[in-house]
Amino acid sequence: MSILSFFRKSEPSAPFTGDDAARMKLYKKLRFQSFIAGTVGYSLYYVCRTSLNVVKKPILESGALDATQLGIIGSALLFAYAIGKFVNGFLSDHSNIKRFMAAGLCVSAVANLLVGALGFANGGGMVGNMTLFIAFAVMWGVNGWSQSMGAPPAIIALSRWYPLSKRGTYYGFFSASHNLGEFLSFLFVGAVVGIFGWQWGFVGSSLAGVLGVLVIVFLLHDTPESKGLPPIEVLTGEEAPEQNHNHGSTSELQRSVIRNPFVWVLALSSAFMYVSRYAINGWGVLFLQEVKGYSLATATQVISVNALLGIVGTVFSGWLSDTLFHGRRNVLAFGFGVLNTIALCLFLYSGDSMFVNLLSMVLFGMAIGVLICFLGGLMAIDIVPREATGAALGIVGMASYVGAGLQDIVSGWLINSGKTVTDGVTTYDFDTAIIFWIAASALSFILALFVSKRAHA
Repeated sequence: MSILSFFRKSEPSAPFTGDDAARMKLYKKLRFQSFIAGTVGYSLYYVCRTSLNVVKKPILESGALDATQLGIIGSALLFAYAIGKFVNGFLSDHSNIKRFMAAGLCVSAVANLLVGALGFANGGGMVGNMTLFIAFAVMWGVNGWSQSMGAPPAIIALSRWYPLSKRGTYYGFFSASHNLGEFLSFLFVGAVVGIFGWQWGFVGSSLAGVLGVLVIVFLLHDTPESKGLPPIEVLTGEEAPEQNHNHGSTSELQRSVIRNPFVWVLALSSAFMYVSRYAINGWGVLFLQEVKGYSLATATQVISVNALLGIVGTVFSGWLSDTLFHGRRNVLAFGFGVLNTIALCLFLYSGDSMFVNLLSMVLFGMAIGVLICFLGGLMAIDIVPREATGAALGIVGMASYVGAGLQDIVSGWLINSGKTVTDGVTTYDFDTAIIFWIAASALSFILALFVSKRAHA
């Protein structure tokens, strides 16, 4: 069996022979399993992706790398992820999503393990600064590419297994996987690093990735047709059995997505949102330690609040927009974009009050949770054909992580350029980086208002 045939979309199997009740029972079981696999599997993808965010201060303190190098390493993941989102989004439309998603997480787990091993080698004097930096950047770039194989299959699973009338609600629940993964990363990886050292944080992330691979392999299913069920449109009554379900070739529909200007406006809006999101997730722990004097344990706990509260935002965002706003997700995206900017200002300029910082992370997390759901995917699949879901996600994902990658490079450079050393103690200046983060957040919600569901291709 060739690699291409291994990852190719499953062929239809023999039709299910049971009665209608048995068929619906099977369908509901398989779709729920796919939903759980996509949500849990992708949350563990995130643990493998965000491990670096937790260990920046210990790495800086060890002298293994400096802030500029860490910014470049972080951007290596994000740029590789951006390109991979575009490529793998298009490929996912043609793929067996179970095998595709499991393979990506497997590679990501191995990359984390190798980075941990590099850290041990550096601590033992076997690897110097430049060797560690280059090898770390390469492995983190590989991790970025493999990470891009996670979201498209998980979201395509929702498109293949859930009707349009329920998609927003379940997409909202799925989007909680981002926040759940970040929450687990800050708490689990933070605890491991605090007890054993920064190298073990990557080893712990690798173990989380292995668990995610097992969940995907055993619970994710490719298509209803591969299980002997009719297409989702027929199964749920969106289309009659006698209707023609050929809406055009997948490649033709993907080309129509590329020509859709609303997809590109949404992509730009998401890119600016990801600047503010990754600024806090990537540099927030260091910011709290350097500017507000928090310990590593306290800083990771404060930042983890935004990930935890993001679950609330994502879970209810799809349902809220489906039931109360009749799919007008751009209006909600604008409102929560304003809230995101306010919360960002509160966090960055409020001083060291624990109550105010926790409150700002509560608001920021809820707002980002909604925006990830809407700008990062749901608004895109609202305005494109179901068969080209991966293409839309690829374009939006590419733009989002180009923005996040540029943020990491610019932020790292701005923070490092404001570095001062007094009596052998190094401090970092965040003032210019803060202005950059807030401006990007404001541009995001302005652009979001122009993306309307009426733009359906």
